[in-house]
Amino acid sequence: MADRLAILRPPILSFYRSFSSTPHLNIKKRMPPKKAAAQEKKILLGRPGNNLKIGIVGLPNVGKSSFFNALSETDLGKAANFPYATINPEEARIPVPDARFEWLCETYKPVSRVPAFLTCIDIAGLTAGASTGAGLGNAFLSHVRAVDGIFQVVRAFDDAEVIHVEGDVDPLRDMEIIQTELRLKDIEWVEKHLDGLKRSGRALNNTSLADKAKKEEIATVEKVLKTITTDGKDVRKGDWTNKELDVVNGLQLLTAKPVTYLVNLSEKDYVRKKNKWLPKIKGWIDANNPGDPLIPFSVALEERLAPLSDEEKEAEQKSAGAQSALGKITQAGYASLDLIRYFTCGPDEVRAWTIRKGTKAPQAAGVIHSDFENKFVCGEIMSYTDLQEHGSETAVKAAGKLRQQGKPYEMVDGDIAYWKSGA
Repeated sequence: MADRLAILRPPILSFYRSFSSTPHLNIKKRMPPKKAAAQEKKILLGRPGNNLKIGIVGLPNVGKSSFFNALSETDLGKAANFPYATINPEEARIPVPDARFEWLCETYKPVSRVPAFLTCIDIAGLTAGASTGAGLGNAFLSHVRAVDGIFQVVRAFDDAEVIHVEGDVDPLRDMEIIQTELRLKDIEWVEKHLDGLKRSGRALNNTSLADKAKKEEIATVEKVLKTITTDGKDVRKGDWTNKELDVVNGLQLLTAKPVTYLVNLSEKDYVRKKNKWLPKIKGWIDANNPGDPLIPFSVALEERLAPLSDEEKEAEQKSAGAQSALGKITQAGYASLDLIRYFTCGPDEVRAWTIRKGTKAPQAAGVIHSDFENKFVCGEIMSYTDLQEHGSETAVKAAGKLRQQGKPYEMVDGDIAYWKSGA
């Protein structure tokens, strides 16, 4: 019996050894998992800064200056029925419509109200051959280079009394002309810059960081040239790393600027929301510059509405059966430049401050005064949606939604901020 039990039940010592050798007791100290590498933040394409400008571009006699006058509620634009009525660019600051700003003003009832603004430039018409100097093209293209974004006005209305520089109305041809001239000027600019880089880089070797950086710059500029020529793309549609964007932004290229296409219709077509050219224009944009916004509007309607009071405009729009597109256009231009705004609020003033996406708290405070950035301590931040939901700053604070943010904080569109700075 004892022998049988020995077979069925192994000795206690052997059981212990067997158990102790299992993975359950063989505990190894594990290192904590490595943190995932922080994703590199994408640099924005374009000139850094908050005071960015958008230019009105197009062929002569497509409605640019009339649009500028209606948008700015001025008569600065030299609208006329002949080419090159505009020579020197005109500039105006356009208030950006914002329901949040209006609500804040109603809530705080301030003495002063200062909305966000979009700086808009009326640029003379470009024609075929502008890149080689035709029609004062070199001067006009330099005006385009000075802005940060483009409103491209495209004529899609027939009117025998309004001459067309090309003889007839063809929006697709007109868009091709503008795109070609901007690309040709960029090619000329890039080739000249690349030639200079290669001349200075002949003696380069791989021993110093400066030489390696110069070679990388040359490679990036060559990629820019290939994007425009071989790939047939505008620079803004290229795929760029942050290191490459540093080089691209320094070139200030015409085709790197964001474009919003504004299709100028007759009032009749705009009201009925129908025009034979619109589907073709949309198809051209999708094929050549996918993702660029398209906004139909009517200069004829906007000119009629411009001199009216707010009440008269409302009545006229109701009578016409169509709304003004100027607010939508202004908002689209503002967004195309990667601009956002935050607010400062109080009984003395409600003000919208324009900054670029990705701006950190100290730099946002510095838009008000450089001392706020240089002596930055922190910001007390609440979101517009939280204030609207709770109804007052006291209620927002009681709900724990008023936050103290330090230097690393990245501003969000619609933030309401109170800055604290040192002495």
